[in-house]
Amino acid sequence: MDTSPNPTRDNGSAPRPADTADTGAADTAGPVKANRRRRTVLLLLGLTAVTSATALVIGLLSWAPDPPEPVRPLTIAEGERLAAMRVTNLRDLRAGVRVTAGTGAARTELVGWVDWSRPLLYLDVGGPGAGAERGLLQSAGPVLVIRPDPSAVPTPAAPPLVPPADRWRLRHLAPGSGLAPVLDLLLGLAADRPDPAQALRDGGARWMARETVAAGPVDVLQAPLPGGAAPAGTPAPGSTPTGGDRDGQPRYWLDRDSRLHKLVAQLPGVGPVTVILNRADRPTLRPVDALGGRPGLPRALTDAEQDRLSRLPARLRAQGGAALTLTAPVGTDTNLRGAGWVSWTARTAYVAVADLGVPDRRTLLRRDTAGLARADVPATAGGGGAAETPGRPPLPPPAGAWRSTRSGSDDLSRLVGAALAAGSAGQRGAAVRVREDVAAGRTVDVVELRTADGRLRYWIDRNGSLRRLELHTAPGAWAQLDLNPASVPRLPPAPRPAATT
Repeated sequence: MDTSPNPTRDNGSAPRPADTADTGAADTAGPVKANRRRRTVLLLLGLTAVTSATALVIGLLSWAPDPPEPVRPLTIAEGERLAAMRVTNLRDLRAGVRVTAGTGAARTELVGWVDWSRPLLYLDVGGPGAGAERGLLQSAGPVLVIRPDPSAVPTPAAPPLVPPADRWRLRHLAPGSGLAPVLDLLLGLAADRPDPAQALRDGGARWMARETVAAGPVDVLQAPLPGGAAPAGTPAPGSTPTGGDRDGQPRYWLDRDSRLHKLVAQLPGVGPVTVILNRADRPTLRPVDALGGRPGLPRALTDAEQDRLSRLPARLRAQGGAALTLTAPVGTDTNLRGAGWVSWTARTAYVAVADLGVPDRRTLLRRDTAGLARADVPATAGGGGAAETPGRPPLPPPAGAWRSTRSGSDDLSRLVGAALAAGSAGQRGAAVRVREDVAAGRTVDVVELRTADGRLRYWIDRNGSLRRLELHTAPGAWAQLDLNPASVPRLPPAPRPAATT
């Protein structure tokens, strides 16, 4: 038997070296192929990024913005929106306002609010061109009062919502004043009926551009000022611009709801004016006392209020008298302050009056049953004190050039006379309750009487005492006589010359 080994027989011996080598090659082939695939993907991504960046740069270099829309006449819808702008302002009642008027050293800045429903302006006036009006300002229609503050910082800020009670004075703006047309412009932005839309379009109104403001998208429209109040060189509604110069017309930034957000115009004697309105800033405004104070809801008197008014003369006589303080804007530039006494038992009033325009003088006024007497004396002889807070008149009255009349028709005489009459006469004229208010820390009912002498307001507390008397003066402001129950000294008569008419 051949017992030599058979190379082809599988006898369970160990694998051959060639088999071992084949197995190792199979194990390492997978990772190598994966690495190659990753490198290929990264290379492709890099090429893609480079290609995209190159295309973007080429696109940016070759891109040009779309040309702006051309200036054109208003569409019918745009004309109607512009025509309804002033009615929308009146419907919205109020708005915050920031105004820049003029340029350079003549620039005036105003910050505050406009209430078109009253109408009422409440502004802080600043800027290098503010001049004598620097400080706080309130305007109710044609009546303007200011609270000057020469030391205020040049840049104005929003006024306090509750205005200060003191130092307000009636102010007359000269026709050439740069502030007057600006205030007229603000109040003229409201009306109770739309402007003629066709007249705006015929007057050269144009669509200029589309922009975005803080409140959202707006259209910029060019048209004359509303209401026919066109500045010099600007055509009025319905007219044809001369010489084709339309660039002098005002521009309005108007939204889709006819709400004005910005106005730029040229005003004669002022220069460029920019008005920015904050439609979301619309607090309820409070007029100062010289403009009538807080508005109320006038109504008929209740039985209790009517009873207190009817009993007022008897109560004042029982009280005897009061110390009084006078605050009286009686002329466009005449603002009086005073202090003194009123005695309802002696039917006499004696007051030292200072005119803020003549601070070194005092007018002594004495009223009794014989008539009215006045004397002008130096401030030191008339009770002293500052013009804003004068002292009470001297006792006894000084000898001097007293002027005597049987009665006086000026606002000061009427106010002092009304204070005396309150202790001797009953109700005169129809009475309405205007509102509830506070005087000297006490709740009062403000009752208005329309008499032959004009409009009077009695501030009567719930105990029936008279705390303030107000008179509507000739310029349209309100003068106040504040009354503090007190022991009144004997008021001797003033030296009287022969009576004059």
